[in-house]
Order: sequence, then structure tokens, then C-alpha cells
Amino acid sequence: MKNILVLCTGNSCRSQIAEGYLRHFANGKAHIYSAGIETHGVNPKAITVMKEDGIDISHHTSNNVDEYAGINFDLIITVCDNAKENCPYFPSKAKRFHHNFPDPARCIGNEQEVMQEFRKVRELIKTYCQQFVAENL
Repeated sequence: MKNILVLCTGNSCRSQIAEGYLRHFANGKAHIYSAGIETHGVNPKAITVMKEDGIDISHHTSNNVDEYAGINFDLIITVCDNAKENCPYFPSKAKRFHHNFPDPARCIGNEQEVMQEFRKVRELIKTYCQQFVAENL
């Protein structure tokens, strides 16, 4: 079974959403982890928009990438440019993937506008994860 790591800056939004969708689409065919080069806690808005799509990430934790140093990853996905540029070296033969998703937590506006941005990013990540699983698992 493959080990997949999703990396982001703070492991609060994009990587958490990706972890949720990868688990859903992989359906037990891989071990999925997410981490950040920092930890900011799981964003409540990410939990809300995922719940809207039937996926519960409320039990997820925000983890630092150093916590997974002992795991031999097969696939590593960076979901933001900052994580790609600052990603630590893993002594493995992990195949790396990158897609820079917008950070919904940086959206400025009223509650409705911010939630709409979270939904937009959720859909981008959902499409990416579904395709990723189809092509790599």
C-alpha cells in the first residue's frame, strides 16, 4: 500500500481538504497523511465546506512535516508554492507532484464571499484529487 503525503504551508486548509478527498477517492488503497512546514490548526471553514460535500475532516489534526520523518513516502504532493520551495528533503524515492491552489484563508470579504472562496478552492482540490487517484493508484 502506498504512503501519500500532502504538504502545505500551515496544514490548515488546502492540505486538509486534499487529505479528505484523497482518503475518499483512494477508498483504503493508500495511507494518506497531510502536514505543513508550520502548523496553524485545522481551519473551521475547511471543516464546514467539506461537511457540505459529505466528508468529515473534523477529526483531522494539524501536523508538522517533521512528525513524519520516519515514514517512507511513495508520493508527495505540494499544494502551494511556499511548501514546494521550503519542502524538506525526505530520504526516499518519493515521486513528487505540485499544484498551487489559491489559499482560501487569505480571502478578504464578508462571510458569504469568504465561504464562496472556500467552496471554489474545495472544488479545485476535489477535481485534482479524483484525477490524482485515478492516475496514480
